[in-house]
Amino acid sequence: MLTSVTLQGIIFMTKIRRGGFIFIAWASDHAPRHVHVYKEGRVVLRWDLENRRPITGSPSRGLLELIRILENEGLL
Repeated sequence: MLTSVTLQGIIFMTKIRRGGFIFIAWASDHAPRHVHVYKEGRVVLRWDLENRRPITGSPSRGLLELIRILENEGLL
């Protein structure tokens, strides 16, 4: 887990690289709890972890499998 410090205090961020994607989730981000997914420096998906659906973007079957694996590993 990486940390980022702001004037308001410490904000925790999770950054995971897997399958050519970068998954970033902020502990202090707005609801619903979600993850930002990047590929080649571009946001390809924002995934709602609470309701298991896309906020923005359209996930491939492989990307959905990676999210499921990361959740099962307790990383998201």
